[in-house]
Amino acid sequence: MKLDSSISAIVTGGASGLGAASATALRNLGVKVAIFDFNPETGQKKAAEIGATFCQVNVMDEAAVEAAFAQARAANGQERILINCAGGGAPGGGTGKTVSRNKETGEIVRHNVAAFEATLGLNTVGTFRCITFAAAGMMAQDPLDEDGCRGAIVNTGSVAAQDGQIGQAAYSAAKAAIAGMTLTIARDLSSEGIRVNTILPGIMATPPMLGVRERAPQVWAGLNASVPFPRRLGKPEEFADLALTMCRNDYFNGQVVRLDGAIRMPPR
Repeated sequence: MKLDSSISAIVTGGASGLGAASATALRNLGVKVAIFDFNPETGQKKAAEIGATFCQVNVMDEAAVEAAFAQARAANGQERILINCAGGGAPGGGTGKTVSRNKETGEIVRHNVAAFEATLGLNTVGTFRCITFAAAGMMAQDPLDEDGCRGAIVNTGSVAAQDGQIGQAAYSAAKAAIAGMTLTIARDLSSEGIRVNTILPGIMATPPMLGVRERAPQVWAGLNASVPFPRRLGKPEEFADLALTMCRNDYFNGQVVRLDGAIRMPPR
């Protein structure tokens, strides 16, 4: 797929971090971009900065997602690219051991299952919901080239899908599900010329991690040292570069790719 002003894209979670870097990289090539984000302040600011359309949306809300896709298409036309970066820890928690023991009282405490469900909802279900809306729209379009390509979808998992640390059961499950459904969805959409790939980023220099650098420089230094090479956190621009490669290269399909500096996360 040639990335230029004839192409429209939607980037979820596009107001900051990996999503913002991806939206910026697309705009630098002339691609028309709609940023989907829950935060109107940062979303509108990023959209104005790069010349994109902002759509406020909660990916866990079916009606809101449907309205956002309609808004994006009214502004930019049918998207041919979807980059799913919305996700993270769900509001209200989602971390903690499956079952733990209170250090002071010895009380045995089960993980908050509602928080577990919310984490899966934000990451896995939110990603799948956006895929279904984008793919349905792409299927109604003529192919872009002789291969019959109608569009490309890139999802964001995490190395936690494979190297989940203690207390990450919800997040690991959510990201592993995204990785696990990648090939199936690619096969589902193959007859329609829509490609699907997933990136599993390692420790990336996104706003939450940059906050660690300010609050706890020793922890920050340790995180950098934990990466075999290069000994630093990943740059959002490096994520965006891989995402755009997945969109450009028509033979890139059904893949789950780690982008992590060769890190393998320890148990804790």
